[in-house]
Amino acid sequence: MTAVNLALGTMLFGIKVPEETSFALLDQFVDAGGVWLDTADCYSFWADDSGHGGASERLLGRWLASRPGVRDRVRISTKVGAEPMDDGEWPANRQGLSGAAIATAVQGSLRRLGTDHLDLYWAHMEDRSVDLAETAEALAKLAADGTVGRLGASNHPLWRVERARGIARSHGWAEYTALQLRHSYFRPRPGIAVPGQNHRFGWATDETLDYVHSDPELTLWAYTTLLYGHYARPDRDPGEAYQHVGNERRAAALGQVADELGVTPNQVVLAWLTGGEPAVTPIVGVSRPEQLTEAIAGVTLELPAEHRALLDAAG
Repeated sequence: MTAVNLALGTMLFGIKVPEETSFALLDQFVDAGGVWLDTADCYSFWADDSGHGGASERLLGRWLASRPGVRDRVRISTKVGAEPMDDGEWPANRQGLSGAAIATAVQGSLRRLGTDHLDLYWAHMEDRSVDLAETAEALAKLAADGTVGRLGASNHPLWRVERARGIARSHGWAEYTALQLRHSYFRPRPGIAVPGQNHRFGWATDETLDYVHSDPELTLWAYTTLLYGHYARPDRDPGEAYQHVGNERRAAALGQVADELGVTPNQVVLAWLTGGEPAVTPIVGVSRPEQLTEAIAGVTLELPAEHRALLDAAG
């Protein structure tokens, strides 16, 4: 079976998505050719009465333990840096990206997941209180000893990503080969904050796409790809940032393509993301089987050239 270019976001598994439902969705994903499971050690502290993360990783660990052999069929993507460490105010109280924090956090993730290695380990949020070389070295040590496979930077400004990669290259260390940022077909209006968006540099821009396209070692993972259901339900407000004329034109193009192909707007968005240049790996969170079925159909849909051109020209 050909692997599908989709990462299953498990942020709310074990918190808002019950265990039985989460297990069923994970089984469905793998049976359909899904490989990547995306989580973080801080998921989902804001929705957990404890005020700490770990529920998503623990649920994945229980699922892996209950499915003999499935660990060889999936790849685990998790993150470090954003977990609250005390009762202070987040994000000031987060664990950060010091060498000591990374060394401790990775062991916690391995324990909760019940695995001896991680396939992709992300620096979740930048930490300017720590020298880039310290973070780069700590992550590289994990790659060198086989604890992690690839390294990624989530919600980092490009200049710090490139500087960190330069430091790693100068020492012969493993470097970041993946970026994780907010990205979808609709584009935000520059300079407008999105409610609940705590990352200063959490957006994929034209510069991001050009950077990834120009470097064959880099991949882009996109989150909030379906704008919290807005494409399927236009009455769901995606936020002030998306309210502009460019997105009105994009909405018209999206609706036209979906109608002509007989598919849903969500599927068109996912096909547009995965089939473009550069190809993007979307992260999609679901809570029902039909949502996952729709997402898989989207990433396996091949847009005709004329429809892609129509989408690209809008906005």
